[in-house]
Amino acid sequence: MNVSAVILAAGKSTRMGQQKMLLPWGDTTVLGKVIKTLQNAEVKDILLVTNSNIAPHIANYNIRVTLNNEGEMLESIQIGLREQEPSTTAALICLGDQPQVEEENVRKVLAGFHQNQYQIVVPSYQMRRGHPWLIAKKFWDEILQLRAPQSMRNFLNTHQSEIFYVNCHSEKILQDLDNPADYLKYKP
Repeated sequence: MNVSAVILAAGKSTRMGQQKMLLPWGDTTVLGKVIKTLQNAEVKDILLVTNSNIAPHIANYNIRVTLNNEGEMLESIQIGLREQEPSTTAALICLGDQPQVEEENVRKVLAGFHQNQYQIVVPSYQMRRGHPWLIAKKFWDEILQLRAPQSMRNFLNTHQSEIFYVNCHSEKILQDLDNPADYLKYKP
């Protein structure tokens, strides 16, 4: 079963006041850390959905890149699904502004799909859904039909009974970087 990670990194970063994907994070950037974590978790195919301001800065990561200059999350997911290879059986939906994501939790979500063959796998911390989550190919057409104001939250709520929740012992699956206070709070 071939899983591709789709990293959502096309947002305009208006609440941050600057391009958050390129902010320093340890020895790399926010986005660089997300990519490294996925690679360390042995995700072989990574597709970055980003904008033309970020794309030139990620050439060294050996990943696929596609553009969404509109920046809407649902549209980025749809673009990411449309760009998949025919052999891809599931997509791991990842946030580009979640450098705190841990390799262990990525592996748990992947195991839920590979070992147990669940079709929707979502990490959970204290009964709250987090990222990255996985969606099998059988649901892609339904996602591609969604139109704003519908969202992935609506989709997940509709399929609540089909979700396999992976319990995680870290709230990092819930944390992303929306504004300068978040960045300063979580930065290593």
